[in-house]
Amino acid sequence: MLLALTRWLHRLDLATNRYMKEGNLLNIAADDAFAVEDETQPCECRTAEDDCKPEGFLGIIGGSEQMRQVFGLIRRVADSDSTILISGETGTGKGLVAKAIHCCSHRKDKPFISINCGAIPENLLESELFGHVKGSFTGATSNKVGKFERAHGGTVFLDEIGDMSPELQVKLLKVLEEGEFEPVGGTRSIKVDVRIIAATHRDLDEEVQKGTFREDLFYRLFVIPIQLPALRHRRSDIPLLVADFLKSFNGKNNRQIDGLTEEALHILMNNSWPGNVRELKNTIERIVVLKGEGRITARDLPGKIKDTSANPPVPAVEITDEGISLNSAVTEFEKALIVQTLEKTKWVKNQAAKLLQLNRTTLVEKIKRHRLEPVSV
Repeated sequence: MLLALTRWLHRLDLATNRYMKEGNLLNIAADDAFAVEDETQPCECRTAEDDCKPEGFLGIIGGSEQMRQVFGLIRRVADSDSTILISGETGTGKGLVAKAIHCCSHRKDKPFISINCGAIPENLLESELFGHVKGSFTGATSNKVGKFERAHGGTVFLDEIGDMSPELQVKLLKVLEEGEFEPVGGTRSIKVDVRIIAATHRDLDEEVQKGTFREDLFYRLFVIPIQLPALRHRRSDIPLLVADFLKSFNGKNNRQIDGLTEEALHILMNNSWPGNVRELKNTIERIVVLKGEGRITARDLPGKIKDTSANPPVPAVEITDEGISLNSAVTEFEKALIVQTLEKTKWVKNQAAKLLQLNRTTLVEKIKRHRLEPVSV
């Protein structure tokens, strides 16, 4: 276990030091839960070589195989006008992916307008999306331009689309099919040119079966699906995320946290993180603010975060709609399994080879290929 944790800790220290020195830090903030905003700041779409860098891609931190697949998919679909449906658990960064797609598209100089369909009361959401005319309802003292009209030429991001009412689903379907809508209380249709990206943490196929989501709208949205992995399925990205959060919250709160102990990192790496990146971010922020300076230890971690495993976990593999590189997955699994076995036998290769049912020469070759020689501390 010492080897694996030492490697993660060394990687975290390198990342932290690099981020502390660089001024052009990638912003890794998870997407806000209640975003209703216009974003018109300039976009920057980096080169293809950046997809493979451990820092991440367009503000999304991730060097794992799962995230590299997501980055590649973003590039392939960005410059089309096809509707995209992003799925993933709460806190996985669906909003960041939507913004990255917009920033890599030919619409990048036009508005990117985000609205959380689950954060606005149903009676207000229609007006937010489509606008209203003066006198259309009590309190409508003037005309209001909706999000779709304001996003003309750009992108509309509909977060938590699964929370939209059946009535509004009908109006959204008309926008997708005809590119037009009527404001609340209006009598004339307004034509718009927008790209729609939707996101949800729900299983919309299941919602269709239950009758709570329109089947025709589902198929209109499900043109290009993107499934985001949970943080527990890309644990190798945790050190980079932590390094970025430390730098960010140190700066915002005038604190001097300079890293984590080996034990603390081990606990973070083995936590299940049901709230995903957002939960990790909030955890690090809390610790930075309360501790103030020094190195984060296991004692500084919240009580609910438990060390549930004595060894680093074997990487979980999630098969996305885009598929997965079998060779890469097998390589990562083999590497993790060898590390666990070597730690179990205290790096006695004869014993490790016996447990793995390999001859010693084969094991030594694999150790060299994976660069798993122990690191002194």
